[in-house]
Amino acid sequence: MSRAAAGAFIRRHPRWSLLFALCALLWALDRLFPPPLPSGNDGFIVLARDGSPLRAWPGSDGAWRYPVTPAEVSPRYIEALLGYEDRGFRWHPGVNPASLARAAWQWASTGRIVSGGSTLTMQVARILEPVPRTPRGKLRQIVRALQLEWRLSKDDILTLYLNHAPMGGIVEGVEMASRAYLGKPSRELSHAEAALLATLPRAPSRLRPDRAPQAAQAARDRVLARLERFGVWSPEVVADARIEPVIAQRLQGAWLAPLAAERLRGQARRAGSAGLTRVASTLDRELQATVERLLADRASVLPPRVSIAALVVDAATLEVRAYAGSADFADNARGAHVDMVRGVRSPGSALKPFLYAMALDDGLIHSESLLIDAPQAFGGYQPGNFQADFSGPVSVSEALQRSLNVPAVDLLDQIGPARFAARLTEGGIKPRIATGEQPNLSLILGGAGVTLEELVGGYRALAAGGVAGKPRLTPDAPIEEARLMSEGAAWIVRDILEGGGHPDRPFVEGGGAAPLAWKTGTSFGFRDAWAVGVSGRYALGVWLGRPDGTPNPGFFGANVAAPLLKDIAAALPHEVVPSRERPATVQPVDICWPLGTAAADTPAPLCHRRRSAWSLTGAVPPTRPDRIDGSSLRQTVWIDPASGLRTVPGCGHGQPRDTARWPTLLQPWLAGWLPADQRVPDWQPGCAPAGGAPAATLRIVGLNDASRLRPAPHQRHVSLQLAVRGAQGPVYWLLDGRRVTPDAGGKLLLTESGAHRLTVMDEGGRHHSVAFTVDAPP
Repeated sequence: MSRAAAGAFIRRHPRWSLLFALCALLWALDRLFPPPLPSGNDGFIVLARDGSPLRAWPGSDGAWRYPVTPAEVSPRYIEALLGYEDRGFRWHPGVNPASLARAAWQWASTGRIVSGGSTLTMQVARILEPVPRTPRGKLRQIVRALQLEWRLSKDDILTLYLNHAPMGGIVEGVEMASRAYLGKPSRELSHAEAALLATLPRAPSRLRPDRAPQAAQAARDRVLARLERFGVWSPEVVADARIEPVIAQRLQGAWLAPLAAERLRGQARRAGSAGLTRVASTLDRELQATVERLLADRASVLPPRVSIAALVVDAATLEVRAYAGSADFADNARGAHVDMVRGVRSPGSALKPFLYAMALDDGLIHSESLLIDAPQAFGGYQPGNFQADFSGPVSVSEALQRSLNVPAVDLLDQIGPARFAARLTEGGIKPRIATGEQPNLSLILGGAGVTLEELVGGYRALAAGGVAGKPRLTPDAPIEEARLMSEGAAWIVRDILEGGGHPDRPFVEGGGAAPLAWKTGTSFGFRDAWAVGVSGRYALGVWLGRPDGTPNPGFFGANVAAPLLKDIAAALPHEVVPSRERPATVQPVDICWPLGTAAADTPAPLCHRRRSAWSLTGAVPPTRPDRIDGSSLRQTVWIDPASGLRTVPGCGHGQPRDTARWPTLLQPWLAGWLPADQRVPDWQPGCAPAGGAPAATLRIVGLNDASRLRPAPHQRHVSLQLAVRGAQGPVYWLLDGRRVTPDAGGKLLLTESGAHRLTVMDEGGRHHSVAFTVDAPP
């Protein structure tokens, strides 16, 4: 339109032009002076999976709110609110002329404000921008109400009221008031409770139901009378509501899962969330409260600065059901704010189940493969067991259940530390190793850092067909899974951890409480105690230690972490546990020691010990030769029939005999354990080939077989002077199978009377033993 045409239009239609100009002015004023809508930090709340609040943070003004929409609030409250405060809310433009006229007449007649004539929109305007109760303040309130109606929908305005109406003290909004005073969500309000919360904003300090229940009940009854008078509720409903007493709980700041909530809040901040925010978690409120109570009870008897962390995950969905990052969030002395669910610590032996599963998948072992628990050196690395003793011949099941170190290191040496670390990383368990270092054999004994969250996610594979996963704290978090082991290996390892892994044992499962398959771990120096496992459909774990990494002498996984893990497992939701179906790849098979082959394929004279094992994919791998003698364990030897001793062809009248040889490092344990007819005889004098009788050159000096020792007068011990002749390299001393170390002078003090056996071994596998007796002190 040209300027001339516009001028002609103004001259012909002056009223329309004036209206247009007025609208333009109002639009400009609205943009220049917008209503103060909520923005910025308006509070944050984390919810349990049932919608109940776990932890909340106040808004920038210090008020506590729980954001809801009208659809999430009981219709009874909406009826009570609009029926009492603003019956014309849905049709008026923000102000009700009739109500304003009535309020003005009352003010002019009495000289004071009798009723404000405010609509719900005007109340929202006053909440957002408090003004004095004067004509000028009322005019400003009206303008703001008109602006709100111009900018927002009716439901948006109602939502502002639901979330910001003052409810007493620092509580704002109907949902927070309902949960704080009544202990229930607003969607479950009764008629009486709805009427109570509808009137509370009129005088929130004077009508607080926890402090003034009588005043609150009187105000509630006035609301009920008005709702009956205007036909909002029937007389019968109102009569029933009047009977209900006003009972409110006192405001209290009880928090659950505070560190999990803090974690979710941090994630929301990094994602750029602002304003009134609520985040739904996967946590089970009841289980969370139980776990926190168990941790607090256990912490009460622990030394200062010791903390605990626990995690429970639904193995089916990877949803976290309980998350406790510290023992007591109110105890700063125990590192209350340090989240040890995510703390990187040494796992001790807690990685061993993954190693045995990998060896099963590689076809190196079955569940009863013969392993060697004896002193060994692996390129200078000499691991020992936690109890410092050795058991000699052990099965895979025994080694895993008893957490023996030497068999695990031996197995890792065969698999390769770098390959094992890579498999763990693929499965979500990320071993942290010092910068510039490579994975080594200490990895299986805790020589790398992991987190409780990663461990529980890894153990989840035992309950999910070998698939590990990352625990999820929110329902919308993506499912991150990775195969850590085969389904069959997971089933065998879980069976071992549950009950020993023997196919011939009584196996009763289903219809009762879920058994717990668990493993402990203790890091070097007693810095970390772990217990991790699976029970039914849950994967769970416990860590105990000091967040600063200082030692706790005498604290190890079995005596402090495992009992707590069992208590948590007992508190898991009770449900009928169906029998776990054994995968088709897992079959029972009888095997023979020492060869490790199937009993059906092993001649009876070579089957020294028959054991029932689980085989994976039909594989029955034989016992691996020991590191000392790499020759086959199945040999043909020549026996002199007259002496029964071993000989060679051409020396005497030897006759060939097929025999099974036990690994060299196990020889010290065979005497008294293996019948003589199953042992390879000693060499006949003069008939041993060169190097054929290495053990004969190794001898304990100073203590003869069948010796009898007696403590000196007024002494309660005997002193042994340990010496050896013919050793090559370092030697290991075993007293009754337990490794002992003499002092710098070679002395060893004995305080236990009775029969003993002293054994010495060198790194060449040679050994010598003597039996002796210590008399009781006089």
